[in-house]
Parts: sequence; C-alpha cells; structure tokens
Amino acid sequence: MKLQTEVPFVSNENNLIDYSSEVLLLGSCFSENIGQRLEYFKFRSNQNPFGILFHPRAIENLIENAIDNKIYTEDDVFFHNEQWHCFEAHSKLSNSCKNTLIDKLNAQVKFTERYINTASHIIITLGTAWVYNFIDTDKVVANCHKIPQKQFKKILLSVEEVSSALNNILSKIKSINFRATVVFTVSPIRHLKDGFIENTQSKAHLLAAIHGVIANKSFYFPSYEIMMDELRDYRFYAEDMIHPNSTAISYIWEKFQKVWLSNDALEIMHNVDAVQKGMQHKPFNPTSAAHLKFKKQLEVKKEGLKALVPHFVF
Repeated sequence: MKLQTEVPFVSNENNLIDYSSEVLLLGSCFSENIGQRLEYFKFRSNQNPFGILFHPRAIENLIENAIDNKIYTEDDVFFHNEQWHCFEAHSKLSNSCKNTLIDKLNAQVKFTERYINTASHIIITLGTAWVYNFIDTDKVVANCHKIPQKQFKKILLSVEEVSSALNNILSKIKSINFRATVVFTVSPIRHLKDGFIENTQSKAHLLAAIHGVIANKSFYFPSYEIMMDELRDYRFYAEDMIHPNSTAISYIWEKFQKVWLSNDALEIMHNVDAVQKGMQHKPFNPTSAAHLKFKKQLEVKKEGLKALVPHFVF
C-alpha cells in the first residue's frame, strides 16, 4: 500500500558535491537549513554573507556588487532605531557604529567575490517574488529594517522580471567562474504575510522563471515540491504552521544527499556524524576510566578523518 505521493528524481551523476567541493549558498532561510547540514558534516561551505535574501533581485544585486567590486560608503547606510543599516543586507549585519557596518559590508562583498571565484557549487534558494521599492530612492531593497511600510511600494515581480534577474545571475557567475555548478531551489516556507493567494502567485512566478532559464545552464532541486506533496501534513511544520520543522528539514536533506552528494562523501559523512555525536556526549563521570577510553578512541577517529580530509577541524 502506498501512503504517500513521491516527487520523482533524476539521478545526477556529474558535478556531485564531495569533500573537495566548495559550496556557496545564497537566498531564503531554507538555504541556511541546508547550509547548516553541510557545515555539520564538515563540507567546505559558506552561506549568506549578506544575511538572508528573500527575492531574486536582492541576490542579483549582491552578485553584481561582488563581481564588480563595489566599495560601500556612508551613502549606502542609514540610521534607524538606534542602529545603522544597509538596504542591501539583512539586519544581522546592522550595527550601532556606522564605520563598523561599512567595514563589515566591504569585507563581506570581497569575501563573496572570492567565494564565487572558487566555488564548485552555488545553491540559490528563492523565497518570494514580492519586493519592496523604497519610494525616496525608487530602488528595490533586500530588507526593510522595520521602516514604516508607507515608505515603500510593494511590487510583484513578473515572470519575465524574475527570469531577467536569474539570467543575469548566471551570466555574472559564469563570467568569472564558468566551472561553477548552479542549483536553484524554491523555499517551501510560505510568505503568508503577503496573503495566501499572493504567496501562491509569487511561488508560481519563481517556478516558471526558474524552469525557463535552467536548460543547459543550471539545475533545479524540488524542495518546494517535496514539502507541498510528500510532506503535506501539519505534523511536518513548526508551531507557526509555516516553517518546516526539524523532521521535514531532515527529510528534504536526505533527498538532497541522494541527488547531489557523492558516494565517497556519504561514507565519510557517516564517520563525521559519529565524531560529532561523540563530541556532544556529556559523561556522568568525566574522570572515569570508561570515559577516558572513549575520549581516546574519539581522538583516533578524528585523526583518521583528518588524514582523509586535511581541511577538517573539530
């Protein structure tokens, strides 16, 4: 008896992620869920140097600025609610000191450029096609930083506008790193503050645009479809009934592994997991002979993994 509809997968045999890969993840908070798993298993990866970016125009802007070596100045920041902010970055970069924020923005944009240059894989998660245009400057922002909504114009990007942003993202990346494998995905997190119907329309625009640009240029991973079709039950959601819970994230991660991680990497991950769990173990008696033996065995496992993958740091 089959009790679940399953999203079919086409096995990917080329450009798989292994422990020699460098992975950059950009976009909606779902990219951070996958990024945290890659980090846990000690892959060389980095996620959202400018913080979470929800829409394609914000991601396009970051990539353009990084590759064009933009230098941020005081003209790019503003003061609000006792903090300095930048409309192009998430509030996690905001700071009470203007110069600290500017220095951080310039450091992160340089880091992004270097990582785009060397990345073997760039995973981009799109969250919404709704954007906010700051009326004073007539520019789309990445984050509103709790400025009153009346100062913005809310706009739904058309499929053509999303496609244009994605094509520009791909073109910019390939201009400095033609070897990079780009994987698009749509966040399964529903932006219900936009409205139920509006969220569905937004996701539809993202999906239509992605499938219009990926042919022979990039790839698509169906995290949105897995959540909507395979995990269509509220027991897979967090208490807010919007975000996937840890079970759902683990399920989607398992699917991602099957498609995008090499068999060699999967074998090493098993041993990394054993070490990570061992390090989290809290003994009843830290000085007991049994625990001292356990610690010694754990060190042997660490050294064995470091011999296989020199960049490992536990």
